[in-house]
Formats: sequence, C-alpha cells, structure tokens
Amino acid sequence: MKRLFVDTAGWMSMADSRDPMHVPCRNTRDQWLEAGGMLILSNYVVDETLTLIRVRLGLEAAEQWWNQVWESPRCRMEWVTPDRGERALRWFFKWRDQPFSFTDCTSFVLMKELQIQKALTTDHHFRTAGFEMLPAG
Repeated sequence: MKRLFVDTAGWMSMADSRDPMHVPCRNTRDQWLEAGGMLILSNYVVDETLTLIRVRLGLEAAEQWWNQVWESPRCRMEWVTPDRGERALRWFFKWRDQPFSFTDCTSFVLMKELQIQKALTTDHHFRTAGFEMLPAG
C-alpha cells in the first residue's frame, strides 16, 4: 500500500477553509485515498495539529479533526519512540544552517525509516530535507 506522510502544515491547510492551499491539499488527500493509499502521521504531528487547530479554529474543530483521524482505517499513527527521538536530535543538530523544527526532524526520521518519499505539506523544509512535497508547486 502506498503511504503518504501528512505534516502539520498539510493537516492545517485541510482543516482551515480560509487557507489558500485548502482545496489543493484536500484534493491531494482525496486522490491519494481514492488510489488506495494510506496517510501516515506521528504523535508529534498530532500534538502540533491539535494545538494549532484549537488556537485558530477552536476546541470543537480540534476534537472533530482528532476523531476523524483516530477513527479512520486509512490513517496510521507512528510513534516517536526514544530511539527515533535520538535520531531526530542528531538530524536537528546536524543541519545547523536550516531552521528545521524538532518535529520536522522527527518526521524526516520516520519518513526515512519507513521509506516514504512524499509528504502532504506546505512546509518547504520537507523539500530542503530531500522529500517530495504534495501538492506539487
């Protein structure tokens, strides 16, 4: 099964209808799922996404997003274990010239480990780290 990592920026664009990338991100997600793909996220991405949705759209919207993701058989959560966290720290400190967040680095580690090359995101750090961004642009 094809897997697509979904970053906080991708989830946020899909959740907020005012976001300029709302429609392209939703279309990308829908096409991926229609083709039989799976969406991958991490507990760190959940943390960021729940917080951002709550701040920008309210607690009810955050709860609705969580319930949709948690109940979906087409979404799989990968946990940032201590080993993955240590590898993310190494990535974080290695790329001194880049403003990657630690959560970005945990995502990069997961994507490398799971051999996922594509991320649904509007965060250009993924392209800088060598991954393909969807929607393309």
